[in-house]
Amino acid sequence: MTSKVQQENREPGASTEKKLDELYGLIEKMDVCLFTTRRADGHLVTRPMQVQERTSGTDLWFVTDVETHKLEELASDPHVSLGFYDPKTREWVSVSGQAIITQDRDLIHAMYKPDWKAWFPEDGGDRDGSPDDPRLALILVEALSVTYFKKTKPQPLVLFEIAKAMLTGSAPKLGVERMLGAREVAKARRNEQERPLGG
Repeated sequence: MTSKVQQENREPGASTEKKLDELYGLIEKMDVCLFTTRRADGHLVTRPMQVQERTSGTDLWFVTDVETHKLEELASDPHVSLGFYDPKTREWVSVSGQAIITQDRDLIHAMYKPDWKAWFPEDGGDRDGSPDDPRLALILVEALSVTYFKKTKPQPLVLFEIAKAMLTGSAPKLGVERMLGAREVAKARRNEQERPLGG
């Protein structure tokens, strides 16, 4: 069952391409997410993590330290939830997916950013925050489904809609809530993988 607000803001019928364009724009704008894993005892753990790169449709890459507990959690249960939120616009993205961990040095070298050194300080020997630091690992989150909300009205109209809803008891129309199901996510991944380089 959905709430009246969700029903008012749902917009079925948008093309997969339109939804992907909106989704990519939202993730670029909100590049830090709350990354949720499940511990072996069943408890959920959430921490902020920054998206390093988006690839293959809706799949996202993150960098992490191999010495963190999240890798134990992902070994126990690779299912993750990513939550993005922009408090200025109230736009949000929810990604449900599966995580894959890699220490592939070629991938790490290809994605490496100098600011990673801040999170991997000098610790002697090759533990220097460089792409060859053995603490570096990448997490690929392969999206299984995505739901997002995109504001479609300027802020004054959003405030008007909220005030109107409070006075009339009706649901405010603030934007659009859209979903990308498993088939659309898989199609987006295939399409992007088949795209020629530089195209």
